[in-house]
Amino acid sequence: MSHRARYALYYAPPIDHPITRTAVRWLGRDAFGGRVSARTLPPAWEPLVTDPRRYGFHATLKPPMRLRPAFHSWDLQTAASDFCRKQQPFDIGHLKVARIGSFFALVPEKAPLALRALADAVVSEFDRFRALMGPEEFARRNGPNLDAVEVENLKAWGYPYVFERFRFHMSLTGPVPEDLRDAVGNHLVEMFAESLSQPVKVDALTIFMEEVPEAEFVALSRAEFGG
Repeated sequence: MSHRARYALYYAPPIDHPITRTAVRWLGRDAFGGRVSARTLPPAWEPLVTDPRRYGFHATLKPPMRLRPAFHSWDLQTAASDFCRKQQPFDIGHLKVARIGSFFALVPEKAPLALRALADAVVSEFDRFRALMGPEEFARRNGPNLDAVEVENLKAWGYPYVFERFRFHMSLTGPVPEDLRDAVGNHLVEMFAESLSQPVKVDALTIFMEEVPEAEFVALSRAEFGG
C-alpha cells in the first residue's frame, strides 16, 4: 500500500446495528461497502454531511495517521487483533443526538469510565506506528482555536483531542449554519429515535483506511474484543 495512505482505529457499531443502518441512510454511504438505500436530503443540507460521509460513521479512538516506513498495514492489523484479544466488551448505554459547537453527533447519555480508559490505551498503544508530522503539516493542523494542552497533544500524539481532551462522539454533520440548526437537530432526533432505543456495546475496533489524500475512508478490518 502507498505510503500516502492513512489508517485510523475507530469504534464502529456492527453493520447490522440499527444505529449503523440509520446513520448510513442519513449519510448516504456505508464505509463497509454495503448497499445504501435511496434517500433525499434538502439541497441545502447535502454539504452538511460531506465530511462525515467521507470519513464513514464512527467514533475516533486513534486518529488517522500515515505509517512509519518500517510498517505495513498488516502489521497494524495484527497489532489490533492482539490488543483486542485482551479487551473485554462493555456497555456504554444509550446514545443521543447532541450538538457540539456547530455540528451534530451521537454521544453517550452518560459515558462510562471504561470508554476513556480504552481511548487512552488505543492512543498510546498504537502511536509506535504513526509517522511523525513535518513542520508544514504541524503548522496546518495547529489552528487558532487550540489551547495550550491541545497544542502539546498535537506535538506529542499528532492530534489535539486525546486524553483529557477526548470526547466520544459519532459525527453526523459538519458545521451547520445557525439558521439551519433547529431544523437539522429536530430531523436527526426524529430520524434516530427508534434506533437509539437500543443500548450500545463497545466490542471491537475497526481499522479504517484512506488510500490516497481526500479519498473516502473504508473499513479495512474489524478486530473483536476477547477473540
